[in-house]
Amino acid sequence: MSTPPLASGPHGPDALRPLLDTVLGALTTGAAARGGPLPAGGPDAVAARVTDALGDALPEHGDPDALRALVHALAAGAADPADPLCAAHLHCPPLAVATAADLALSALNPSLDSWDQAPAASALEARVTGALAARLGLADAVVTTGGTEANQLALLLAREAHGAHGAHVRLVCSAAAHHSLPRAAWLLGLPDPVVLPAPNGTLDPAALDAALTELTGPLLVAATAGTTDAGLIDPLPEIAARCAAHRVRLHIDAAYGGALALSDRHRALLTGLDAAHTVALDLHKLGWQPVATGFLAVADATELDALHQRADYLNAGDDTEAGLPDLLGRSTRTTRRPDILKAAVTLRTLGRTGLADLIDQVLTLAQDFADRIEAHPGLELYDRPTLATVLFRPAHASDDAVAAVRRTLLHEGRAVLGRARADGRLWLKATLLNPHTGPDDLAHLLKLAEGNTPA
Repeated sequence: MSTPPLASGPHGPDALRPLLDTVLGALTTGAAARGGPLPAGGPDAVAARVTDALGDALPEHGDPDALRALVHALAAGAADPADPLCAAHLHCPPLAVATAADLALSALNPSLDSWDQAPAASALEARVTGALAARLGLADAVVTTGGTEANQLALLLAREAHGAHGAHVRLVCSAAAHHSLPRAAWLLGLPDPVVLPAPNGTLDPAALDAALTELTGPLLVAATAGTTDAGLIDPLPEIAARCAAHRVRLHIDAAYGGALALSDRHRALLTGLDAAHTVALDLHKLGWQPVATGFLAVADATELDALHQRADYLNAGDDTEAGLPDLLGRSTRTTRRPDILKAAVTLRTLGRTGLADLIDQVLTLAQDFADRIEAHPGLELYDRPTLATVLFRPAHASDDAVAAVRRTLLHEGRAVLGRARADGRLWLKATLLNPHTGPDDLAHLLKLAEGNTPA
Protein backbone atom coordinates (compact mmCIF):
# COMPACT_ATOMS: atom_id res chain seq x y z
CA MET A 1 0.00 0.00 0.00
CA SER A 2 1.36 3.41 -0.96
CA THR A 3 1.78 6.13 1.65
CA PRO A 4 -1.25 8.49 1.63
CA PRO A 5 -0.49 12.02 0.38
CA LEU A 6 -0.13 14.96 2.76
CA ALA A 7 -2.16 18.18 2.72
CA SER A 8 0.84 20.49 3.12
CA GLY A 9 4.28 20.56 1.60
CA PRO A 10 5.12 21.15 -2.06
CA HIS A 11 2.72 18.46 -3.30
CA GLY A 12 -0.10 19.24 -0.85
CA PRO A 13 -2.19 21.45 -3.15
CA ASP A 14 -2.09 18.86 -5.92
CA ALA A 15 -3.21 16.17 -3.48
CA LEU A 16 -6.05 18.34 -2.20
CA ARG A 17 -7.56 19.41 -5.52
CA PRO A 18 -9.30 16.15 -6.45
CA LEU A 19 -10.35 15.63 -2.84
CA LEU A 20 -11.93 19.09 -2.77
CA ASP A 21 -13.89 18.21 -5.87
CA THR A 22 -15.13 15.12 -4.04
CA VAL A 23 -16.07 17.14 -0.96
CA LEU A 24 -17.86 19.84 -2.92
CA GLY A 25 -19.77 17.25 -4.89
CA ALA A 26 -20.78 15.40 -1.73
CA LEU A 27 -21.91 18.66 -0.11
CA THR A 28 -24.11 19.33 -3.13
CA THR A 29 -25.68 15.87 -3.28
CA GLY A 30 -26.07 15.76 0.50
CA ALA A 31 -27.92 19.08 0.57
CA ALA A 32 -30.17 17.91 -2.25
CA ALA A 33 -30.94 14.68 -0.38
CA ARG A 34 -31.81 16.66 2.74
CA GLY A 35 -34.08 18.96 0.77
CA GLY A 36 -34.59 21.52 3.52
CA PRO A 37 -33.12 23.13 6.62
CA LEU A 38 -33.01 19.89 8.63
CA PRO A 39 -33.18 16.14 7.90
CA ALA A 40 -36.66 14.70 8.31
CA GLY A 41 -37.58 11.86 10.60
CA GLY A 42 -36.13 12.90 13.94
CA PRO A 43 -33.12 11.55 15.87
CA ASP A 44 -33.70 7.83 15.29
CA ALA A 45 -34.05 8.19 11.53
CA VAL A 46 -30.99 10.42 11.27
CA ALA A 47 -28.89 8.07 13.40
CA ALA A 48 -29.96 5.11 11.26
CA ARG A 49 -28.88 6.85 8.07
CA VAL A 50 -25.53 7.82 9.57
CA THR A 51 -24.96 4.26 10.80
CA ASP A 52 -25.72 2.92 7.35
CA ALA A 53 -23.28 5.32 5.69
CA LEU A 54 -20.54 4.69 8.26
CA GLY A 55 -20.72 0.92 8.41
CA ASP A 56 -17.89 -0.40 10.57
CA ALA A 57 -16.45 2.60 12.39
CA LEU A 58 -13.07 0.87 12.72
CA PRO A 59 -12.82 -1.38 9.64
CA GLU A 60 -10.04 -3.83 9.05
CA HIS A 61 -9.45 -2.44 5.56
CA GLY A 62 -10.00 1.02 4.14
CA ASP A 63 -12.63 2.28 1.72
CA PRO A 64 -11.50 4.81 -0.92
CA ASP A 65 -15.11 6.09 -1.16
CA ALA A 66 -15.26 7.00 2.54
CA LEU A 67 -14.70 10.75 2.03
CA ARG A 68 -17.57 11.09 -0.42
CA ALA A 69 -19.93 8.82 1.51
CA LEU A 70 -19.42 10.39 4.92
CA VAL A 71 -19.44 14.02 3.74
CA HIS A 72 -22.64 13.23 1.84
CA ALA A 73 -24.15 11.68 4.99
CA LEU A 74 -23.11 14.63 7.14
CA ALA A 75 -24.53 17.15 4.67
CA ALA A 76 -27.74 15.17 4.25
CA GLY A 77 -28.13 15.04 8.01
CA ALA A 78 -27.07 18.61 8.78
CA ALA A 79 -28.97 21.54 10.22
CA ASP A 80 -28.01 24.02 7.51
CA PRO A 81 -27.54 27.55 8.92
CA ALA A 82 -27.54 28.90 5.37
CA ASP A 83 -31.17 27.83 4.92
CA PRO A 84 -33.45 30.80 5.74
CA LEU A 85 -35.74 28.46 7.70
CA CYS A 86 -32.89 27.35 9.98
CA ALA A 87 -33.15 30.12 12.56
CA ALA A 88 -33.07 28.59 16.02
CA HIS A 89 -29.69 29.43 17.46
CA LEU A 90 -26.70 31.74 17.36
CA HIS A 91 -25.46 29.45 14.60
CA CYS A 92 -24.42 31.55 11.64
CA PRO A 93 -23.90 30.56 8.01
CA PRO A 94 -20.14 31.02 7.54
CA LEU A 95 -18.83 33.26 4.81
CA ALA A 96 -17.25 31.42 1.88
CA VAL A 97 -14.02 33.41 2.17
CA ALA A 98 -13.72 32.57 5.88
CA THR A 99 -14.36 28.90 5.17
CA ALA A 100 -11.66 28.92 2.50
CA ALA A 101 -9.27 30.39 5.06
CA ASP A 102 -10.27 27.60 7.44
CA LEU A 103 -9.18 25.08 4.83
CA ALA A 104 -5.76 26.72 4.68
CA LEU A 105 -5.49 26.37 8.47
CA SER A 106 -6.22 22.66 8.27
CA ALA A 107 -3.72 22.14 5.46
CA LEU A 108 -0.88 24.04 7.13
CA ASN A 109 -1.82 22.79 10.62
CA PRO A 110 0.08 25.38 12.67
CA SER A 111 -0.13 25.08 16.46
CA LEU A 112 0.05 28.21 18.55
CA ASP A 113 1.86 26.77 21.53
CA SER A 114 5.32 27.81 20.36
CA TRP A 115 6.64 30.28 17.83
CA ASP A 116 8.60 27.66 15.90
CA GLN A 117 5.33 25.83 15.08
CA ALA A 118 3.50 28.94 13.86
CA PRO A 119 5.81 31.86 13.05
CA ALA A 120 3.51 33.84 10.75
CA ALA A 121 0.33 32.81 12.56
CA SER A 122 1.61 34.11 15.89
CA ALA A 123 2.47 37.48 14.36
CA LEU A 124 -0.92 37.65 12.64
CA GLU A 125 -2.74 36.84 15.87
CA ALA A 126 -0.94 39.58 17.78
CA ARG A 127 -1.85 42.22 15.20
CA VAL A 128 -5.50 41.29 14.72
CA THR A 129 -6.35 40.70 18.39
CA GLY A 130 -4.84 44.07 19.21
CA ALA A 131 -6.95 45.79 16.55
CA LEU A 132 -10.17 44.10 17.70
CA ALA A 133 -9.48 44.98 21.33
CA ALA A 134 -8.90 48.61 20.36
CA ARG A 135 -12.24 48.67 18.54
CA LEU A 136 -13.88 47.55 21.79
CA GLY A 137 -12.03 50.27 23.71
CA LEU A 138 -9.71 47.83 25.49
CA ALA A 139 -5.99 47.08 25.42
CA ASP A 140 -5.50 43.53 24.16
CA ALA A 141 -7.34 40.28 23.44
CA VAL A 142 -6.72 36.56 23.38
CA VAL A 143 -8.38 34.02 21.12
CA THR A 144 -10.89 31.60 22.65
CA THR A 145 -13.17 28.81 21.49
CA GLY A 146 -16.16 31.03 22.25
CA GLY A 147 -18.08 32.73 25.03
CA THR A 148 -17.82 29.81 27.43
CA GLU A 149 -14.01 29.81 27.43
CA ALA A 150 -13.93 33.62 27.43
CA ASN A 151 -16.18 33.76 30.50
CA GLN A 152 -14.05 31.18 32.27
CA LEU A 153 -10.93 33.21 31.52
CA ALA A 154 -12.63 36.37 32.78
CA LEU A 155 -13.35 34.75 36.13
CA LEU A 156 -9.84 33.32 36.26
CA LEU A 157 -8.27 36.74 35.64
CA ALA A 158 -10.54 38.28 38.26
CA ARG A 159 -9.45 35.65 40.76
CA GLU A 160 -5.77 36.24 40.02
CA ALA A 161 -6.14 40.03 40.10
CA HIS A 162 -7.32 39.80 43.71
CA GLY A 163 -4.18 37.98 44.81
CA ALA A 164 -4.46 36.19 48.13
CA HIS A 165 -8.16 37.05 48.32
CA GLY A 166 -8.87 35.74 44.84
CA ALA A 167 -10.16 32.39 46.04
CA HIS A 168 -13.10 34.26 47.56
CA VAL A 169 -14.11 36.29 44.47
CA ARG A 170 -17.87 36.10 44.17
CA LEU A 171 -19.70 36.39 40.88
CA VAL A 172 -22.73 38.70 40.72
CA CYS A 173 -24.91 38.30 37.64
CA SER A 174 -28.53 38.29 36.52
CA ALA A 175 -30.77 35.29 36.00
CA ALA A 176 -30.51 36.02 32.26
CA ALA A 177 -26.72 35.66 32.23
CA HIS A 178 -25.19 32.84 30.20
CA HIS A 179 -25.03 29.50 31.99
CA SER A 180 -21.26 29.34 31.46
CA LEU A 181 -20.71 32.07 34.06
CA PRO A 182 -21.98 30.20 37.16
CA ARG A 183 -20.41 27.05 35.75
CA ALA A 184 -17.06 28.83 35.50
CA ALA A 185 -17.37 29.87 39.16
CA TRP A 186 -17.95 26.22 40.03
CA LEU A 187 -15.01 25.02 37.92
CA LEU A 188 -12.68 27.54 39.57
CA GLY A 189 -13.82 26.68 43.07
CA LEU A 190 -15.26 30.15 43.70
CA PRO A 191 -18.18 30.83 46.06
CA ASP A 192 -21.73 30.30 44.82
CA PRO A 193 -22.73 33.23 42.59
CA VAL A 194 -25.21 35.88 43.61
CA VAL A 195 -27.91 35.65 40.93
CA LEU A 196 -30.15 38.72 40.74
CA PRO A 197 -33.66 38.57 39.24
CA ALA A 198 -34.09 39.82 35.69
CA PRO A 199 -37.80 40.65 35.49
CA ASN A 200 -37.38 42.42 32.13
CA GLY A 201 -34.70 40.08 30.89
CA THR A 202 -31.83 42.39 31.87
CA LEU A 203 -29.79 43.22 34.94
CA ASP A 204 -31.49 45.93 37.01
CA PRO A 205 -28.95 48.63 38.09
CA ALA A 206 -30.93 49.46 41.24
CA ALA A 207 -31.02 45.81 42.33
CA LEU A 208 -27.31 45.55 41.53
CA ASP A 209 -26.55 48.63 43.61
CA ALA A 210 -28.48 47.22 46.55
CA ALA A 211 -26.63 43.89 46.28
CA LEU A 212 -23.22 45.55 46.05
CA THR A 213 -24.04 47.63 49.11
CA GLU A 214 -24.83 44.52 51.15
CA LEU A 215 -22.13 42.15 49.89
CA THR A 216 -18.60 42.04 51.26
CA GLY A 217 -15.36 40.65 49.93
CA PRO A 218 -14.00 40.73 46.37
CA LEU A 219 -16.75 40.73 43.74
CA LEU A 220 -17.03 40.37 39.97
CA VAL A 221 -20.13 41.73 38.26
CA ALA A 222 -20.98 40.10 34.93
CA ALA A 223 -23.24 42.05 32.59
CA THR A 224 -24.50 40.86 29.22
CA ALA A 225 -24.55 42.52 25.80
CA GLY A 226 -26.79 40.12 23.93
CA THR A 227 -28.63 37.56 26.04
CA THR A 228 -28.99 34.12 24.49
CA ASP A 229 -32.75 33.87 24.94
CA ALA A 230 -33.93 37.28 23.75
CA GLY A 231 -30.87 39.15 22.46
CA LEU A 232 -31.18 41.87 25.11
CA ILE A 233 -28.43 44.23 26.24
CA ASP A 234 -28.08 45.14 29.89
CA PRO A 235 -28.00 48.89 30.72
CA LEU A 236 -24.21 48.99 30.51
CA PRO A 237 -23.55 52.66 31.41
CA GLU A 238 -25.59 52.41 34.62
CA ILE A 239 -24.03 49.08 35.55
CA ALA A 240 -20.54 50.40 34.90
CA ALA A 241 -21.29 53.44 37.07
CA ARG A 242 -22.47 51.22 39.96
CA CYS A 243 -19.39 49.05 39.66
CA ALA A 244 -17.10 52.08 39.66
CA ALA A 245 -18.88 53.57 42.69
CA HIS A 246 -18.43 50.33 44.63
CA ARG A 247 -14.92 49.70 43.22
CA VAL A 248 -16.03 46.36 41.85
CA ARG A 249 -14.61 44.59 38.84
CA LEU A 250 -16.83 44.35 35.72
CA HIS A 251 -16.94 41.68 33.03
CA ILE A 252 -19.25 42.05 30.03
CA ASP A 253 -20.31 38.95 28.14
CA ALA A 254 -20.71 40.44 24.67
CA ALA A 255 -20.27 37.16 22.84
CA TYR A 256 -23.44 37.88 20.88
CA GLY A 257 -23.66 41.65 20.72
CA GLY A 258 -20.01 42.70 20.82
CA ALA A 259 -19.71 42.75 17.03
CA LEU A 260 -21.97 45.83 17.04
CA ALA A 261 -18.75 47.72 17.82
CA LEU A 262 -18.01 47.39 14.10
CA SER A 263 -21.26 49.12 13.09
CA ASP A 264 -21.53 52.90 13.03
CA ARG A 265 -25.32 52.59 13.08
CA HIS A 266 -25.59 50.32 16.12
CA ARG A 267 -22.38 50.90 18.07
CA ALA A 268 -24.17 53.19 20.55
CA LEU A 269 -25.97 50.11 21.93
CA LEU A 270 -22.62 49.15 23.45
CA THR A 271 -22.02 52.44 25.25
CA GLY A 272 -20.28 51.56 28.52
CA LEU A 273 -18.47 48.53 27.11
CA ASP A 274 -15.10 50.23 27.40
CA ALA A 275 -15.58 50.55 31.17
CA ALA A 276 -15.25 46.78 31.59
CA HIS A 277 -12.16 45.02 32.84
CA THR A 278 -12.85 42.12 30.45
CA VAL A 279 -15.17 41.58 27.49
CA ALA A 280 -16.14 38.37 25.67
CA LEU A 281 -16.71 38.52 21.90
CA ASP A 282 -17.61 35.81 19.38
CA LEU A 283 -17.25 36.34 15.64
CA HIS A 284 -18.86 32.97 14.94
CA LYS A 285 -22.15 34.68 15.80
CA LEU A 286 -22.55 38.18 14.33
CA GLY A 287 -19.32 37.77 12.37
CA TRP A 288 -20.15 34.87 10.04
CA GLN A 289 -17.04 32.86 10.91
CA PRO A 290 -16.75 29.08 11.03
CA VAL A 291 -16.72 27.79 14.59
CA ALA A 292 -14.71 28.63 16.56
CA THR A 293 -13.69 32.30 16.47
CA GLY A 294 -13.99 33.81 19.95
CA PHE A 295 -12.05 36.37 21.97
CA LEU A 296 -11.57 37.73 25.46
CA ALA A 297 -10.50 41.38 25.48
CA VAL A 298 -8.83 42.93 28.52
CA ALA A 299 -8.47 46.52 29.68
CA ASP A 300 -5.09 45.84 31.31
CA ALA A 301 -2.82 43.73 29.11
CA THR A 302 -0.54 42.91 32.05
CA GLU A 303 -3.33 40.84 33.60
CA LEU A 304 -2.69 38.23 30.91
CA ASP A 305 0.61 37.52 32.69
CA ALA A 306 -1.47 35.35 35.04
CA LEU A 307 -1.81 32.83 32.20
CA HIS A 308 1.93 32.44 31.76
CA GLN A 309 3.43 28.98 32.07
CA ARG A 310 6.96 27.68 31.63
CA ALA A 311 7.71 24.56 29.61
CA ASP A 312 11.31 24.33 28.55
CA TYR A 313 10.54 22.54 25.29
CA LEU A 314 8.17 25.36 24.24
CA ASN A 315 9.46 28.60 25.79
CA ALA A 316 12.91 28.09 27.24
CA GLY A 317 14.24 31.17 28.98
CA ASP A 318 17.24 31.61 26.73
CA ASP A 319 14.99 31.37 23.66
CA THR A 320 12.67 34.12 24.90
CA GLU A 321 15.67 36.24 25.89
CA ALA A 322 16.96 35.79 22.35
CA GLY A 323 13.67 37.22 21.01
CA LEU A 324 11.53 34.17 20.23
CA PRO A 325 7.94 35.05 21.21
CA ASP A 326 6.45 33.20 24.19
CA LEU A 327 2.91 32.03 23.33
CA LEU A 328 2.00 30.12 26.49
CA GLY A 329 0.62 33.25 28.12
CA ARG A 330 -1.96 33.71 25.37
CA SER A 331 -4.29 30.88 26.35
CA THR A 332 -4.94 28.20 28.93
CA ARG A 333 -4.82 25.74 26.03
CA THR A 334 -1.56 24.39 24.66
CA THR A 335 -2.20 22.99 21.19
CA ARG A 336 -4.55 25.38 19.40
CA ARG A 337 -5.30 26.38 15.83
CA PRO A 338 -4.64 29.92 14.57
CA ASP A 339 -8.35 30.65 14.23
CA ILE A 340 -7.45 34.28 13.84
CA LEU A 341 -6.75 33.70 10.12
CA LYS A 342 -10.48 33.38 9.33
CA ALA A 343 -11.24 36.68 11.00
CA ALA A 344 -8.22 38.40 9.47
CA VAL A 345 -9.15 37.29 5.95
CA THR A 346 -12.77 38.35 6.48
CA LEU A 347 -11.90 41.77 7.87
CA ARG A 348 -9.37 42.43 5.11
CA THR A 349 -11.74 41.19 2.38
CA LEU A 350 -14.90 42.98 3.52
CA GLY A 351 -13.39 45.78 5.57
CA ARG A 352 -15.01 46.96 8.78
CA THR A 353 -17.81 48.65 6.88
CA GLY A 354 -18.53 45.55 4.81
CA LEU A 355 -18.94 43.43 7.91
CA ALA A 356 -20.94 46.23 9.52
CA ASP A 357 -23.30 46.19 6.53
CA LEU A 358 -24.06 42.52 7.20
CA ILE A 359 -24.70 43.27 10.88
CA ASP A 360 -27.00 46.16 10.02
CA GLN A 361 -28.78 43.99 7.48
CA VAL A 362 -29.71 41.17 9.86
CA LEU A 363 -30.76 43.59 12.61
CA THR A 364 -33.08 45.27 10.08
CA LEU A 365 -34.32 41.82 9.06
CA ALA A 366 -35.27 41.13 12.69
CA GLN A 367 -37.24 44.38 12.83
CA ASP A 368 -39.06 43.46 9.62
CA PHE A 369 -39.89 40.04 11.07
CA ALA A 370 -41.27 41.68 14.20
CA ASP A 371 -43.41 43.99 12.04
CA ARG A 372 -44.93 40.96 10.32
CA ILE A 373 -45.70 39.27 13.61
CA GLU A 374 -47.35 42.39 15.04
CA ALA A 375 -49.52 42.67 11.93
CA HIS A 376 -50.56 39.01 12.08
CA PRO A 377 -53.74 38.39 14.10
CA GLY A 378 -52.83 34.76 14.75
CA LEU A 379 -49.42 35.49 16.28
CA GLU A 380 -48.07 37.31 19.33
CA LEU A 381 -44.76 39.18 19.56
CA TYR A 382 -42.86 39.15 22.86
CA ASP A 383 -41.15 42.52 22.33
CA ARG A 384 -39.36 44.55 19.70
CA PRO A 385 -35.96 42.95 19.03
CA THR A 386 -32.71 44.56 20.13
CA LEU A 387 -30.37 42.36 18.08
CA ALA A 388 -31.28 39.61 15.60
CA THR A 389 -33.41 37.51 17.97
CA VAL A 390 -37.21 37.61 17.78
CA LEU A 391 -39.52 35.82 20.23
CA PHE A 392 -43.07 35.05 19.16
CA ARG A 393 -45.82 32.47 19.62
CA PRO A 394 -49.17 31.50 18.17
CA ALA A 395 -51.80 33.66 19.85
CA HIS A 396 -53.78 32.02 22.65
CA ALA A 397 -51.70 28.80 22.45
CA SER A 398 -50.66 26.91 25.56
CA ASP A 399 -47.00 26.33 26.35
CA ASP A 400 -47.43 22.67 25.43
CA ALA A 401 -48.82 23.70 22.04
CA VAL A 402 -45.90 26.08 21.44
CA ALA A 403 -43.42 23.32 22.26
CA ALA A 404 -45.30 20.94 19.96
CA VAL A 405 -45.08 23.39 17.05
CA ARG A 406 -41.31 23.46 17.30
CA ARG A 407 -40.90 19.70 17.62
CA THR A 408 -43.24 19.01 14.71
CA LEU A 409 -41.27 21.31 12.43
CA LEU A 410 -38.02 19.71 13.56
CA HIS A 411 -39.31 16.17 13.06
CA GLU A 412 -40.58 16.95 9.58
CA GLY A 413 -37.39 18.80 8.68
CA ARG A 414 -39.29 21.90 7.58
CA ALA A 415 -37.93 24.61 9.92
CA VAL A 416 -35.56 25.03 12.84
CA LEU A 417 -36.88 27.38 15.53
CA GLY A 418 -35.55 27.75 19.04
CA ARG A 419 -37.41 28.11 22.31
CA ALA A 420 -37.14 30.57 25.17
CA ARG A 421 -39.04 31.24 28.37
CA ALA A 422 -39.94 34.85 29.13
CA ASP A 423 -42.64 36.41 31.31
CA GLY A 424 -43.43 32.92 32.56
CA ARG A 425 -44.44 31.68 29.10
CA LEU A 426 -42.77 29.64 26.37
CA TRP A 427 -41.93 31.39 23.12
CA LEU A 428 -40.65 30.35 19.73
CA LYS A 429 -37.28 31.93 19.00
CA ALA A 430 -36.04 33.01 15.58
CA THR A 431 -32.40 34.10 15.41
CA LEU A 432 -31.99 35.73 12.02
CA LEU A 433 -28.30 35.60 11.18
CA ASN A 434 -28.62 34.86 7.46
CA PRO A 435 -28.18 38.06 5.42
CA HIS A 436 -29.58 36.25 2.36
CA THR A 437 -32.98 35.75 4.02
CA GLY A 438 -35.73 37.61 2.18
CA PRO A 439 -39.36 38.68 2.78
CA ASP A 440 -40.79 35.49 1.28
CA ASP A 441 -38.68 33.41 3.65
CA LEU A 442 -40.01 35.35 6.65
CA ALA A 443 -43.58 34.91 5.47
CA HIS A 444 -43.05 31.17 4.98
CA LEU A 445 -41.56 30.78 8.44
CA LEU A 446 -44.58 32.45 10.04
CA LYS A 447 -46.97 30.36 7.95
CA LEU A 448 -45.27 27.17 9.13
CA ALA A 449 -45.40 28.27 12.77
CA GLU A 450 -49.06 29.19 12.64
CA GLY A 451 -50.14 26.27 10.50
CA ASN A 452 -48.61 23.64 12.78
CA THR A 453 -50.22 24.86 16.00
CA PRO A 454 -52.27 22.04 17.59
CA ALA A 455 -55.97 22.78 17.80
